[in-house]
Amino acid sequence: MKEVFFEKEEHIVSKTDTRGMITYCNPLFIKMSGYTKKELVGKPHNIIRHQDMPKTVFKILWDTLAQGKEVFAYVKNKTKCGNYYWVYANVTPSFDSSNRVIGYFSVRRSPDKNKVKTIEQVYSKLSRIEKMQGVDAALKELAVMTGGVPYENFIQQI
Repeated sequence: MKEVFFEKEEHIVSKTDTRGMITYCNPLFIKMSGYTKKELVGKPHNIIRHQDMPKTVFKILWDTLAQGKEVFAYVKNKTKCGNYYWVYANVTPSFDSSNRVIGYFSVRRSPDKNKVKTIEQVYSKLSRIEKMQGVDAALKELAVMTGGVPYENFIQQI
């Protein structure tokens, strides 16, 4: 596996329904993932989830979205051929005229490489804890690692 990159001025964009099924993906999403548009639309967004990503981060992401709030996260994605790429993701709920969540809109930017080095170490530790003790134990360890600072604040501070 090798890391692949996209330019700082480029943005990966996708939309999903409330179940995480892809309803839209821009050309850069298609290019980076290595899948065709037909292979992506209607599929779960986790089609690009890399095995190195701790479940803990996705729990934080989904818990934040369930509150109707946007969330920022560093995410390692996998390509169809097994390569990977890092993104700094912003995921925002989409609301209908009655203020009900009808889906999610995500814009991913090229991440700061120094921050990725730090977050890789954090994610590796969280993944090890998850395997041995579960997500709740990993969430507690994350709180210790960040000094009680919420994940989103932590990733902005590193």
